[in-house]
Amino acid sequence: MRYRVLGKTGIEVSTHCLGTMMFGGVGNPDHEDAARIIHTALDAGVNFVDTADMYSAGESEEIVGKALKGRRDDVVLATKVHFPLGEGRNRSGNSRRWILKAVEDSLRRLDTDWIDLYQVHRPDHTTDIEETLSVLGDLVTAGRIRAFGCSAFPAEDLVEAHHVAERRGLMRMRTEQPPYSILARGVERAVLPTAQRLGMGVLTWSPLASGFLSGAVRQGRPVDLTTGRAARTPHRFDPALPGNAAKFEAVEELVALAGEIGCTLPELAVAFPLVHPAVTSVIIGPRTMDQLTSLLKGADLLLDDAALDRIDAIVAPGTDLYRADGVWQPPSLTDTAARRRPPADRPAAA
Repeated sequence: MRYRVLGKTGIEVSTHCLGTMMFGGVGNPDHEDAARIIHTALDAGVNFVDTADMYSAGESEEIVGKALKGRRDDVVLATKVHFPLGEGRNRSGNSRRWILKAVEDSLRRLDTDWIDLYQVHRPDHTTDIEETLSVLGDLVTAGRIRAFGCSAFPAEDLVEAHHVAERRGLMRMRTEQPPYSILARGVERAVLPTAQRLGMGVLTWSPLASGFLSGAVRQGRPVDLTTGRAARTPHRFDPALPGNAAKFEAVEELVALAGEIGCTLPELAVAFPLVHPAVTSVIIGPRTMDQLTSLLKGADLLLDDAALDRIDAIVAPGTDLYRADGVWQPPSLTDTAARRRPPADRPAAA
């Protein structure tokens, strides 16, 4: 296992980060089995664990908290805040009100006195970024968290957050957590270069492209659209849809490349993000012990320029053949009123 410093925090983390989204009701409900997976990862040299309050409605944090008893001091623990938890208003977002409530709930579920990295899970344009930075800085001062960052922020929001922090004398976002894989390379255009220029650490997620790079989804093989991610978003996986042809073709070429290199497709997929100079760590999110073992086997895989050139030829740099589930979209795209003039204002001037 290799280690890198997380941005400018001075915190040294393993290049493989254990993601725990699949621990709990939405994935592996067996707490003892999940704890064994966590312990195996730690024994293999992983010292970075990432979770979130919304994973299985807090159950993932509870599992992580129990598993880290006696080993907490050796682990860099990250969690997140933003998504709704429970019914009612003001129980989500990036406001001071919600963050102060959510961080205490996370500390309780994790059974710890501090969180090493507290991340804003998605942007919230209903809350002034100054409000968010202010409360996160207060939590650092109070000793509840050690550093803070964000996840799935577009490049312009990263720049704004740093500009506001500098102008107002506030603490800065230290990390960004974007989706990044061979099939989803869009972040290479602006997010990764911006994070690098700002001195941010980067921990990437979905290296297997929601299963497309697991080896289980192949051209010419039937795809089960009734379970898992394929059931939730069948349009992403249905081989009968013309838009998916490029994904399946790319996977076949990547399988061939992995065979030539002497590794598995998942090992190739996990090794790829770590080549980018902006990336600190890649999040692997196993549900079972076998999945963890297979992913860790490729921890020492180093891709040479010839292999990377082949990948570039299969999926061009900055190109998204696949878009990760749940990636935040700006209101400028999702709100029709933000991109359409009122009918009376649409006619061109005479």
